[in-house]
Order: sequence, then structure tokens, then C-alpha cells
Amino acid sequence: MPKQIILAAHFPGVNNTTVWSDPRAGSQIDFDSFEYLARTAERGLFDFFFLAEGLRLREQRGLIHDLDVVGRPDTITVLTALAAVTEHLGLAGTLNATYHEPYELARQLATLDHLSGGRAAWNVVTSPGAFFGENFRRGGFLDHADRYVRAGEFIETARTLWDSDGGDFAIKNSQFDIKGRFGAPRSPQGHPIILQAGDSDGGRELAARHSDAIFSRHHRIDDARRFYRDVKDRLATYGRAEDSLKIIPGVSYVLGDSDADAQEKAHHIRRQQVSPQTAILLLEQLWNTDLSGYDPEGPLPDIDPVLDEDDMIIKGRAGMYPDRLKTAAEWRARAEAKNLSIRDLIIEVTGRQNFIGTPARVAELMNEYVQTDACDGFILVSHLTPAGLDDFVDRVVPLLQERGVFRTAYSGTTLRENLGLA
Repeated sequence: MPKQIILAAHFPGVNNTTVWSDPRAGSQIDFDSFEYLARTAERGLFDFFFLAEGLRLREQRGLIHDLDVVGRPDTITVLTALAAVTEHLGLAGTLNATYHEPYELARQLATLDHLSGGRAAWNVVTSPGAFFGENFRRGGFLDHADRYVRAGEFIETARTLWDSDGGDFAIKNSQFDIKGRFGAPRSPQGHPIILQAGDSDGGRELAARHSDAIFSRHHRIDDARRFYRDVKDRLATYGRAEDSLKIIPGVSYVLGDSDADAQEKAHHIRRQQVSPQTAILLLEQLWNTDLSGYDPEGPLPDIDPVLDEDDMIIKGRAGMYPDRLKTAAEWRARAEAKNLSIRDLIIEVTGRQNFIGTPARVAELMNEYVQTDACDGFILVSHLTPAGLDDFVDRVVPLLQERGVFRTAYSGTTLRENLGLA
């Protein structure tokens, strides 16, 4: 029997992957946008709707970075409203383990699980620095290693609360010391689904120990297979079966009437996503210095990146470049070899792996990834919100169904059942 493909729909924030200048683009704060994408995903029999979150507006050069994520309404509130307008679709929210407290968050998620009939999921994330902490009473931040310790013990604590089934609890570990009586009975799927993103060794280990699904950022098929094998091989240490953790990368897609048509559309979309202004701002995030005087259609700066990690030009974004000098050297070599301008280079190095082609070609490629253990499914990140999923649902989903690798109806009543998790 072929593996069944997991599909999820991502609702992004304002960022440079979403083409907001497109006349079909809608609001990212009006409920109509959330509802439209969720209903489309459910029409396509998707497993879940995935809502990202921002805890503070990012800043660059001391100004609001309005080309990137700028936050949105409260995650739990939006997902609870979506529970009333959907019947089968899972509802996954990104919620921070660094600043929330276990009792508060466990009760909110248990409530969402009850109201939705067992469709709640929690994407566990942590925060890297004091920039976010300033918005919270605790303030400050945790070191990188301590963030994973807190996240792991937060998940364990939440599960203890859910298992108490409205009864007494007493929990004491390195991060939490709480006792009392939980305020909600056990939810329809036992525990809400635990999702997590993380590529570091600590992130992979946390996923192997605690998570039901992990988001992979590896999009080249060979890299994706290595990541898949590495994470799955860690499960036995914790007495878990290989199917107990699903690996789901975020991907985008562009469909065309021919492969050439799709490639032309993809090129146009990337040029819209990376405007001249965006190219300079994204380059600054590696160089860590003001490059506003450089021509985005000209060559890379002839200066080296600034290595002061305590004074970053971008505030509110996790570090993406552990070795700035090495990355800059790689970018220079690529730009010189291909005679690329700043903008052309940024288009190349920041592009998410796309499935580009006819609907038949996209269905074929996605199925290859899943059947050859590069992943278990995909989170679709559209370049257009909220209508960007329409073409995929109408033109690709039927082809996956014909191959026998995607459902023709929801078989379970909870998200856990539909994902094939115990």
C-alpha cells in the first residue's frame, strides 16, 4: 500500500513571500480571510490549517520592518472562531513556550479541542532573545539550550495536566513548580497534537521525544531524505514507533498549463516577492549593516559583514546565518560565477523550494517525495492570501486521489485519527 500524503494549509503573516500587491490579495486580519483559506483547505480534505504567529513587530534600522511578519490577532481566538465554520479540518496554532505558562495554555488548548471535537494542534516554538521578552512581564530571555529544556518540560507539564482529567495535579521540575486542580476534562483526542519546527540537534531530539510532527526546512530531496532518516532513527530511544512522528516540510507551488508556462509564472512571482527594496533589506540581515546606499541591481558590497551579534540590524528574527563570513563568501562566489546583481542573488538564495509545473507534474513530484521517505506530507505556503490554495485543491488534489495516495473523504473524527496517530 502506498503511503498516504499529509496536506496542511499555512496562513502566513505579512512577509516577502506573500505578494500583497496582487489585486487578489486580501487582508491578513479580517476574519473573512482566515475563513476563506480554512474552508478551501477543508474542501480539499486537508489535514489541518496552520496559523503562524508574531509576538512583536520586527524592526530593521530601528524602523518597523513592514515587508516581513507583523503579527496578527490572538491565535487561540482565531482558531476557536474557525472551529465554528469547519467540521473536519485540524486547527494548528503557533504558541510560544518561553512566555506562556503551562496551566493557562493547556486549558486554552483543551478548550479548543473540546469546541472543535478533537481538532486542536499546538506548534511549540521558543523565543531567542530579549527583544520579544520586553513585551512580557517576565522580560529577558533564555539561552538557546535552556529554551529547549523549558519547551520539553512545558510539553511534559501540559500532558500531565491533560491526563489529570479535571483532577488534582502536582508538578515540579527545573522550570515549573505548580499544584492544584485542572479546569478541563480529557479532550476528544486525549492530547492536542504537538507540532514543532527545529533543525538543530536539540530541536531534532526534542521532536523525537515529544512531538507528533516536525516541520522540516530541507527541500532538496536528498537532504530531505537524510533529515527524515536522522529524526526517525532517534525515536527508538524513547520507545516510539517510526509512524508516531510525521515529517512535514513547508513548500510552495506554481501551476501552469505546461512546464514552461509554470516556470514563467514562477519567475514573475519571485520578482514580485523580492522587490528592489526587499532585496536590500534581506541582504542587510546577513551583512548586519545599513546597505541602503547600494544599488539592488548592482554588485554585492565590497565590505565584509559586521559580526556584532549583540547589535543586530534586524530585531525579532531568529539568527539565520551562524557563520556570516562563510555565507557571504558563498554568495559572492555564486554572484560572480553567474554575474548576478544583489536582487538576482537574493531571489536565488532566499527562494523556498517550489513544486513548479503542470498539475500532473506537481502531483508526481510530491508523491515521489513521500513514497521515497523524504517526508510524510507538505504544508503548502501560497504566494497569495487567502485564495492561493484554490488551484491546488481544484487541479492537484484530484490527481493525488487518482493515484490512491490521498483521501477521498475524511475517515476519522479527530485530527489525531486523520493523521494516523495513536
